[in-house]
Amino acid sequence: MQLVVGRIGRAHGIKGDVTVEVRTDEPELRLGPGAVLATDPAATGPLTIASGRVHSGRLLLRFEGVHDRTGAEALRNTLLIAQVDPEELPEDPEEFYDHQLMDLDVVTADGIEVGRITEISHLPSQDLFIVERPDGSEVMIPFVEEIVTEIDLEEQKAIITPPPGLIDDQAEIVSERDAAEDESA
Repeated sequence: MQLVVGRIGRAHGIKGDVTVEVRTDEPELRLGPGAVLATDPAATGPLTIASGRVHSGRLLLRFEGVHDRTGAEALRNTLLIAQVDPEELPEDPEEFYDHQLMDLDVVTADGIEVGRITEISHLPSQDLFIVERPDGSEVMIPFVEEIVTEIDLEEQKAIITPPPGLIDDQAEIVSERDAAEDESA
């Protein structure tokens, strides 16, 4: 099974280093020296990591055969893909690989069917489940502990406790002015 573990950003310096947007919770395992990664676009790879370091909070990698800034810039926006055994699980039981979460049924804590996870979007602040509802529409559900209360892989379910308005039109909109009026009444 293939997992996207990073995206190459801009070149750093003149010796072939690139910045990498990490898309794995296990960068030391997936992005260490000697790792051979497939790429998207495929013609760019495979790439073998020669060295890596953290500089100003960003991961910098150098690949074998890339020795200058021009070569590094040619890799920009390339996705890095690791081959992973489908039976392999993250060390932390509260972490999941995307392939484990895809196609899970999403239900509320009281058993109401919401839909099925069709995509997982990795944003800087949090991950989002893109859930296809039975009527074909989509809803985005933040993958945060307060909303996604349980992932049951045996039952193939993600159990959620959505706030008002997340999956329905029942949002409560309260302004400070309304609250002040209620207090004075």
